[in-house]
Amino acid sequence: MHFLSSLLENYIQNNSENEPDILKELSRETHLKVVQPRMITGHFQGRVLSMLSKIIHPKNILEIGTYTGYSAICLAEGLHNEGQLHTIDINEELTDFQRRYFDQSGFGPQIIQHTGNALEIIPNLDKKFDLVFIDAEKREYPKYFEAVMEKTVSGSVILSDNVLWSGKVVEPLNEKDQATRVLLSYNQKLKEDPRVETVLLPIRDGLTLSRVL
Repeated sequence: MHFLSSLLENYIQNNSENEPDILKELSRETHLKVVQPRMITGHFQGRVLSMLSKIIHPKNILEIGTYTGYSAICLAEGLHNEGQLHTIDINEELTDFQRRYFDQSGFGPQIIQHTGNALEIIPNLDKKFDLVFIDAEKREYPKYFEAVMEKTVSGSVILSDNVLWSGKVVEPLNEKDQATRVLLSYNQKLKEDPRVETVLLPIRDGLTLSRVL
């Protein structure tokens, strides 16, 4: 489902901050060489992530779902000078690809890569995170959320991506569609969870901002 016309999407993109050259190159190479390139964050949402990170100016960022590293670089743009971004991905085949662009971006020393199951890695991170970006296996979103809540403080912001799931959240539910079922429950959970205040933004495929109380 396209929430906006391509004409309006282009207008919005053209009247937002320009995409940095390194991210243009990362996007180009992703589309040429990597499976499922539509998973990449992209220009407009990337600038949204960058702006949010710059406003928060976090000391520590946690990202669940690195893919080719586009969103990590966007988030790193707002990092505190002495801050760190810890990013987790299950696919070890993309590790070198990510690192090449992390180092070219200038944020390489601040970006720590983790490969494996996020639910096993997160409890072992001895950090409290000011900003969290959840963008991995949708069926695990509730578990990711509970895991990262243990690693946040009052005022921390948790971002959840793809929460509109191509519009499937407002369409008749296919009984076999477990991902949509989980996202419907997850979105309701964030709305009702007394530990956070939440707003769901219709940015790209849906981006939820939850602020820890």
